[in-house]
Amino acid sequence: MSCQVSSSARRRNRRNSLAVFAAFAVLSARVDALPEDAEQPIHIRADSAQLDENKNLVVYHGSVRMDQGTMRVTADTMTIELKDQLVVRITAEGDRAHYQQQLKPDESMVYADAKTIVYFTQDERVQLTGNAYLTQNKNEFTGDLIKYDIRAGKVDAQATGEGKVQMILQPAAVSKPQ
Repeated sequence: MSCQVSSSARRRNRRNSLAVFAAFAVLSARVDALPEDAEQPIHIRADSAQLDENKNLVVYHGSVRMDQGTMRVTADTMTIELKDQLVVRITAEGDRAHYQQQLKPDESMVYADAKTIVYFTQDERVQLTGNAYLTQNKNEFTGDLIKYDIRAGKVDAQATGEGKVQMILQPAAVSKPQ
């Protein structure tokens, strides 16, 4: 008795393998996150996924949710771009794309919302576009465009047209000797 696998089944298995590889590469690139996050399993849920090997893209559509440890990204569409088998950019888009993660144990969660969230993995920076909002350690930033350099801890917020940038900065906590 011989068992033959159709070419469409082989392509489907290869697509599934590449999509899983892309997801693992995406989430293992986080250097600044809690160390235990990188050791957690990765879960990606979506209504559908497409792989374009020629363009090195994996695109997830419909109620996309990606979780690993404290990190969660949700969007209507998520695109993962690869170069030389490394993830170089993750783009989350939708009516309201959302990112959250705890970067350090002694800090609160980072929350970000925008119409488009682009994470540049190599540079460890996030760009939020379209009604953008970012909060970390009770400091809040809003604007049309927010650039967040995770490694350097820098935020650059910009407004276009009649809009304004708003920043709410909390005073530094004074530590008391015990």
